[in-house]
Amino acid sequence: MKNGSEKMKKNRNIPFGYTMQKGEIVEEPTESQAVKDIFNLYLDGNSMSEIARQMSISQISYNGITFDWNKNMVKRILENEKYLGKDVYPVLIDSETYYHANARKKSKATSVNEISEELKIIRSLTYCTECGHRLSRIGGNTQTDKWDCRNPECSRFNYRLTDNMIKDILLHILNAVIANPDLLDTDSEISGYTPNIKVKCQQNEINRLMDNPEIDSEKVKTEILRLAELKYDCCVYNDSPQKTEYLKELISGREQLNTLDIDLLKSCVSRILIGHFYTVEIEFINDVIIKNIMERTDKSESDSAEC
Repeated sequence: MKNGSEKMKKNRNIPFGYTMQKGEIVEEPTESQAVKDIFNLYLDGNSMSEIARQMSISQISYNGITFDWNKNMVKRILENEKYLGKDVYPVLIDSETYYHANARKKSKATSVNEISEELKIIRSLTYCTECGHRLSRIGGNTQTDKWDCRNPECSRFNYRLTDNMIKDILLHILNAVIANPDLLDTDSEISGYTPNIKVKCQQNEINRLMDNPEIDSEKVKTEILRLAELKYDCCVYNDSPQKTEYLKELISGREQLNTLDIDLLKSCVSRILIGHFYTVEIEFINDVIIKNIMERTDKSESDSAEC
């Protein structure tokens, strides 16, 4: 009987991500998805060591012997041109993704500069408008930085914003609300009550019991308590007005910003939403959304805020 290691063992002459079926090299579903995840994780700013740690946790074997990964395994995958569809191998990675990943790797090999804390915070807040997936910043600390949605169920961006374009838009919107705090106003009330069908049915049941000549007072009391529970469930508490006041206090007395205040951004904003056609929306912590649209032309790019 074969032991566990022998069962896992496989021919690693075939690159990770592929398998042989009926004499033909095809994608191995679990491994090919891992290859795509590795490229996306790397483009999203994760180090090779961190990716190796995540792969080990995922219990996907690289060599068919152990679940342990190291950064050299990740490096070999990032450098393997077969994933582009070379020779007899199916395409796993598009050329643009492969180029950006290896450009980042080359840059990191010649530079110790890391992505700034400012960009890390912006990245943690930034999502795709269409699918809600966290956006990826492609290019590492190179000059080719662009933002894109890497969700395989969503489409790639037609036009990709750079770091500076996004920071300029965020600065523009923050300055807009500093100049006009009323942009943050919301029509929401602190609390609301909207009875549902269960409440109405329960009220009818109590009315029916009260119309009975022989009233069962204990039964009526029980049903009234039940009605109170149902009404309570229909009450909604909304803290948006308090958050609006907090936001206005936060920006009160501030002068127009010359550069992006990242601490102010963290305190004010819950999400940054970027769409496929140069649309950027800031969702503030009180659920108010302010949109900025980048108007794309053949010669230049200008922005206008819908504030």
